[in-house]
Amino acid sequence: MSRYSAINPSLLTRAISVLALTISLAACGGGGQQANNAGNNEATPGAATDTTASSNTGKLDLGGNVSLNGAGATFPAPLYQNWFQALNKKYPNLQVNYNPNGSGAGVENFTKNLVDFGASDVAMTDDEISKVQRGVILLPMTAGGIVLAYNLPGVQQLKLPRDVYSGIFLGTIKTWNYPKITAANPGVNLPNQPITIVHRSDGSGTTGAFTQHLSAISPDWKTKVGSGKTVSWPVGVGAPKNDGVTAQIKRTQGAIGYVEYTYAQQNKLSMAALQNKAGQFVVPDQQSVAKALESEALPANLRAFITDPAGAQSYPISTYTWVLAYKQYPDKAKAKAVEAMIEYGLTEGQKVSPQLGYVPLPQAVVQKVATAADAISPDYKIAVGGSANGNSASNTK
Repeated sequence: MSRYSAINPSLLTRAISVLALTISLAACGGGGQQANNAGNNEATPGAATDTTASSNTGKLDLGGNVSLNGAGATFPAPLYQNWFQALNKKYPNLQVNYNPNGSGAGVENFTKNLVDFGASDVAMTDDEISKVQRGVILLPMTAGGIVLAYNLPGVQQLKLPRDVYSGIFLGTIKTWNYPKITAANPGVNLPNQPITIVHRSDGSGTTGAFTQHLSAISPDWKTKVGSGKTVSWPVGVGAPKNDGVTAQIKRTQGAIGYVEYTYAQQNKLSMAALQNKAGQFVVPDQQSVAKALESEALPANLRAFITDPAGAQSYPISTYTWVLAYKQYPDKAKAKAVEAMIEYGLTEGQKVSPQLGYVPLPQAVVQKVATAADAISPDYKIAVGGSANGNSASNTK
């Protein structure tokens, strides 16, 4: 795990607390409730002039103050909070509020036009996209690993074969000293203790990506459970959001559950090495997730489902996470603000991704995302400077 740069857990906790306070003033957390009034904007609609922005000048002409409100995935929430706070410092006239209420709720809020952008750990389906009247642009902004975190005192290194971890979540493997687990972990003292499964209780893109993977590697899982942001779990206890699952694992000896890497790492939970498609046991880290991303070319529509990546060094449960933007923003100032937000994430934002436990986008993906997002506003030009190193300059189209 040393190849990830750790951040101070107390700092992350304070950041999330600030985020929760900001969101509590702007939104209710439920998927069917209005996350924020996406129509409110302090700038006069259409008043923003052609934009010339630079990382050196710190100026962004939006015709006044603009607030963007987003909601969705908890997976990238620590990273997005970092980005949006830094973006506001760079451009004080642009405020971005983000409610990490889960991918399912985020897609619902986005579809109902309750937010200015959504976020999801699984790309929207054709059916979901067809319900959005203003059109959808899917923008992968970062990537990471979904880890199997566990609570077994004294067991620091655990290997789980593919048929074992799918069997655990199916409920067919019930104890930690099950023969196939002990066979994969010679010399490890595994207790004769029941396995407690912890899963998400809310609509979750993390669940979507995890169950897509289980469906890809286990015919039994595919036929009996399937995949989706919500599924009927055969066994286990539910908890809301990544932080809720993390907390449940941490306080339950014998528990195992799936969470985004950062949450497990910051809470010092042990993470299993998982057997990948090539038969190798791989730990989750920046390099192994990056290898998984390389195994799947990102198509023109920017939707990629990395269900079972090839390659000996690929971590098997890896995913992009997407910002959901509208194709049409009636308010020209908000259209420009969305492009400025995306540009920051693709440039300066990529530099801090490894520090927070995420994987920077490959440069080819950065360019594709920039091109797609640049269609949002006719008056703003996204520039990624040939590399995701933060040296961007936005010019008038």
